[in-house]
Amino acid sequence: MNDVLKHFDYKTHYQTDAEEFDYFEKRIGPAEHEERRVREVIISEISANANLILDVGCGSGWVAKEFLNKNKKVISLDISKKNPFVVNQLYQSKNHLPLVADSFNLPFSSDSVDCVVASEIIEHIIDPKEFLSELFRVVKKGGKVMISTPYKEKIRYALCVHCNRKTPVNAHLHSFDEVILKNYSKEIGAGKFQSIIFGNKALIFLRTHILLKYLPLSLWQAVDWLANKIYDKPLHLVCSYEKN
Repeated sequence: MNDVLKHFDYKTHYQTDAEEFDYFEKRIGPAEHEERRVREVIISEISANANLILDVGCGSGWVAKEFLNKNKKVISLDISKKNPFVVNQLYQSKNHLPLVADSFNLPFSSDSVDCVVASEIIEHIIDPKEFLSELFRVVKKGGKVMISTPYKEKIRYALCVHCNRKTPVNAHLHSFDEVILKNYSKEIGAGKFQSIIFGNKALIFLRTHILLKYLPLSLWQAVDWLANKIYDKPLHLVCSYEKN
């Protein structure tokens, strides 16, 4: 384990993080467009038969917002107290359960939920394999664990003014591609693995979201696919692990 991971108290960090930063602040411009497309890709991969969805690291509660309207049951889980509380205030429903818990020790029996969503979480995790194993444990047979993460991200570091140690920017501890995440599927016993790579860097730099934001997902994906054929710089990776 490297020096950064050795000294990282993730529980305290993310409990404090939720208090210090506003996960519910409205995003604008390219950031809003990119986040929306990541969410749309995840949503498109979740089965219509998934009735109970566990949102690990719920953040702003977009999973609850999307699926409660479709009469699904959603558990909004976070290690902080603040985020699940606010999400519950925003999306009140008899089908919505806010929950404070550690994703490494989920308070659910095995094979108990239809789908787990962990969006933009795994890059922050000390032990990705252990994390995925615990998420996969609670999914029913035929269900999925959905992961999104930056694609082949170059981890940047800053020198912490408090501890004088190298600290990864945005607390991103790992960088992933489809090969790394597929290898985890074998280790956790997933029956089927799928990956989707998307989000062209040039399209963001050229601020094409001003026009492309009006396209439905399928048409946007076609434009994005062509852009990555010309300039191979995708930014996002969405993966699913299915349990046989």
